[in-house]
Amino acid sequence: MFQIRTDLAVETRELYKENKKQEIPGVEVEKSEENNIEITRVKVVDDRGSQLMGKPKGSYITVEARGLKSADADLKDDVSKVMAKELVKLIPRKKNFSTLVVGLGNWDVTPDALGPEVISKILVTRHLFKMYKKTEDPTMVSVSAITPGVMGTTGIETKDIIKGIVEKSKPDLVIAIDALASRKMERVSTTIQISTTGISPGSGIGNLRKQLNEETLGVPVIAIGVPTVVDAATMANDTISMVVEALKSHSEKGSGFFKLLEAMKDDEKYSLIKEVLEPYGANVIVTTKEIDKIITDISQIIANGINIALHPGIDLKDVNRYLH
Repeated sequence: MFQIRTDLAVETRELYKENKKQEIPGVEVEKSEENNIEITRVKVVDDRGSQLMGKPKGSYITVEARGLKSADADLKDDVSKVMAKELVKLIPRKKNFSTLVVGLGNWDVTPDALGPEVISKILVTRHLFKMYKKTEDPTMVSVSAITPGVMGTTGIETKDIIKGIVEKSKPDLVIAIDALASRKMERVSTTIQISTTGISPGSGIGNLRKQLNEETLGVPVIAIGVPTVVDAATMANDTISMVVEALKSHSEKGSGFFKLLEAMKDDEKYSLIKEVLEPYGANVIVTTKEIDKIITDISQIIANGINIALHPGIDLKDVNRYLH
């Protein structure tokens, strides 16, 4: 429905509401706030909602904290706890439960290195269960982790690598982490999306591969993503919107140019900007200058949330003390 590029369900919902002045049919939305962290739960409940959203049926939870780009230790801990709480609601529990955590992305490209960075901080326990011949433990579950790389370096579809590992190790759940794209610079590196519908590796940079979901892997897939990039057309579109808002207090509202800008919808502005940029190859992918530190910080937040959610006997104090 929209040409504006975003991987976030909350932004797709916002775009529809801006254009149609109503909520998307077949989609349920719930909002809450905890310690200045905004939580938006978008649930696509039927086929009509799925078609309008352009996303599979399922739950999409967005955790937003505007201060994440320069977060202190307390804020990082608060976001980890909120994220763990949301994950616990989605993780199925049963005897002999095991999980495979997959870090998608390219460790040589910083904005795409979120997945591998998270994997380096995950508490892996499957080998311990095997070593001590255990199937159950009251404090932890069996967790394995893999960073499969990207097709450009392996020559193998990421889905095929993960499917082979799933068939061999037989986990009950796959958690996949990847970088995403946003329609707004303000959401880059300040937003975490958790979904129950799987993920397309490489979606953040527009390089879509085969889907990782329950249908392709045979087990439930929880996807965790953080927008680390926007494209130039999206950024320019946002800038025009901000300029229009600023002009409202300084310009003569009767001018034809002002009325034209104000009347244009987001998808119309985006199409125009993209059309202007394309002949020059100027529709590039953009990220923030502090992306190195941001990836380090957010990977720690996500790893902490996953570790706490998966292992019943581990809390934030444990992961901060022993896993970093």
